Amino acid sequence: MKTYFQFISLFFILFILQSCQNKKDKELLAWKNQAKNVEIIRDNYGIAHIYGKTDADAVFGMLYAQCEDDFNRVEQNYIWAIGRLAEVEGEQAVFSDLRAQMFMTTKQAKENYNKSPEWLKKLCVAFADGINFYLYTHPEVKPKLINYFEPWMPMYFSEGSIGGDIERISIERIKAFYESKTALALNSEGNGLNNLSRFQEPQGSNGIAIAGNLTKSGKALLLINPHTSFYFRPEIHVVSEEGLNAYGAVTWGQFFVYQGFNEKTGWMHTSSYADVIDEYKEIIKDENGKKSYKYGTEWRPVDSSQVILKYKLENQLKEKIFTIYHTHHGPITQIIDNQWTATSLMWNPIKALNQSFTRTKQNGYQGFMEMMAIRTNSSNNTVYADAEGNIAYFHGNFMPIRNQKYDYTKPLDGSNPETDWQGLHTVAETINFLNPQNGWIQNCNSTPFTAAGKFSPKPENYPKYMSNDEENYRAIHAIELLSNQKDFTLDKLINLAYDPYLPAFKDLIPGLIQAYDKHQKAYKNLKEAIEVLRKWDFKTSETSVAMSLAHFYGMTYGKEGAKPEGLSMIKTFQYYGNQSPELERLEIFTKTVNQLTTDFGTWNTPWGEINRYQRLNGAIRQAFDDTKPSIPVGLASGTWGALAAFGANYTNNTKHIFGTRGNSFVAIVEFGDKVKAKSLLAGGNSGDPKSPHFNDQALAYSKGQFKEVYFYKESVLKHVESKYHPGN
Repeated sequence: MKTYFQFISLFFILFILQSCQNKKDKELLAWKNQAKNVEIIRDNYGIAHIYGKTDADAVFGMLYAQCEDDFNRVEQNYIWAIGRLAEVEGEQAVFSDLRAQMFMTTKQAKENYNKSPEWLKKLCVAFADGINFYLYTHPEVKPKLINYFEPWMPMYFSEGSIGGDIERISIERIKAFYESKTALALNSEGNGLNNLSRFQEPQGSNGIAIAGNLTKSGKALLLINPHTSFYFRPEIHVVSEEGLNAYGAVTWGQFFVYQGFNEKTGWMHTSSYADVIDEYKEIIKDENGKKSYKYGTEWRPVDSSQVILKYKLENQLKEKIFTIYHTHHGPITQIIDNQWTATSLMWNPIKALNQSFTRTKQNGYQGFMEMMAIRTNSSNNTVYADAEGNIAYFHGNFMPIRNQKYDYTKPLDGSNPETDWQGLHTVAETINFLNPQNGWIQNCNSTPFTAAGKFSPKPENYPKYMSNDEENYRAIHAIELLSNQKDFTLDKLINLAYDPYLPAFKDLIPGLIQAYDKHQKAYKNLKEAIEVLRKWDFKTSETSVAMSLAHFYGMTYGKEGAKPEGLSMIKTFQYYGNQSPELERLEIFTKTVNQLTTDFGTWNTPWGEINRYQRLNGAIRQAFDDTKPSIPVGLASGTWGALAAFGANYTNNTKHIFGTRGNSFVAIVEFGDKVKAKSLLAGGNSGDPKSPHFNDQALAYSKGQFKEVYFYKESVLKHVESKYHPGN
């Protein structure tokens, strides 16, 4: 009898193993068959042009090509998005993972995938298959964590922003609550969200659309100018026989072109600061271990669920178990005013993926408006142009309806039903407009109420929560340039986008010079440096010494200068320029001169010797090194109003400024019977230092020299570097 049971057990094990092998064989055969439906053509810049029979085929090839260029970034984005970062980076990342799981558990992600429409499921399957086939055909590539990608994973990464809304939820506050039930002080704006420091390198983008009445060809033009961390998005072209033909920037690991164009329409997203995230202070009671929260006159149960998170400790994986709490407002993320506080934000991954992909296939304004009616693009504005000659602007897209009696920039009383969201505004109710009379639109992460000059929307026509966006120096710069030009061409729009004037210094520097003129006897050592600034036209260049002085003066003043509370960025620099103590200005400038002398041997150092481009390897965070080769860059930080921005948000304690963010993928597009475009990418399209396309665009990038976009297959075929099916 014992032998019989051993035989049955062995047979069962062999059956399971054979079934698994059959499944793998079947899956591999499916990958190989799908690969036959995909052709990848690499042009002379290494940019992948993917041609598939179906949209799913194109997505399969798109993800395969992305992995060829930088699998490390594809995997890293999903390690972060699905909440498994601590398994790679250790215990310090546990609360980043907890944040991801708060808004959607892995189980819920799978449920969302299963509820998706069939066409979207096919794309999600193609996403996973394209990556998995790449890993199968490249056994030398060793993933850090994810050895097998699954079709539910895109539910965590459904729109292409840098982290999207979820990154505004403070990990430190989550840790304080779930680790010790303690509270942290509110930020300077009186809430518990992550907000960008005014003197941190700006995140965001520029979008400009120009109507045919201002262009030489009579056709609409679009500037696509995201300001992201370098190498965050590659350049790609994806085509199918089902109507997909999109070119532009794709966030690593996603299956839709995030900022780009097709033959008929173009879309540029700029980060929006419209209020779409709210915090609700809940009244909680605990009776016999059961928690409930007050809502109006009733008490509702607090939902709770356990999540087990793994983290790396030396060479082992350890576990932490958390109980996550939810009210109908959202997950409990922190304590404010001694009350558990829930955070509400847009989380609808099925619709968000739907909108992100269908955006790329629209053929005109009507279809684009129908796509916008899905209303899940919560963190972005959209600047739009098309082949019909239309230009348009949408300030945000997901916008909750709220009771205007309450201030939604501050934490709200969660027990008061009047503070709840009352559905969503329609697209028509949000801030948007079509074909303004002036013939141009700009948005530089700035107020929508100057987006079309005097033809812009009026703030009194909208609830205040629809736009908390301030004006900034980039927008002031763009408006000044656009208000005085016509007969635009692709090249003329490039010149506008790279205009070297920096309006912030017009506010800041004259006051310094005036202070020196009053107190020059006590500051004789500053004479030569002041005279350099006196002669300056506020334009940046590689050879400008004044730019070096002004940059470090502005940055030092921003960090050390005293100022009244609550000033905007522009008001801050105007205060430092005209109202701050004159001797304070001179003392800070003295520090600036001394710093430059210490770091570079002399304050008389041209900007290009300080401001550098360096890409040493394929790491996501570069280990910059003053002693290693780099390229001079004449561009400047967006803080000062540079449209073509180049700045740093980490330094590795180097003396030089090595750029980390700003202009990344840039495209200028002209629509008409045929689309024409030029583009430029920071560094190159590949993350592999051994690739000829790792840094092949670096010098052109530093000079603002654009390349032709090969949109039509006949032009692609004239510039072929390689042509193949995935796996070949």
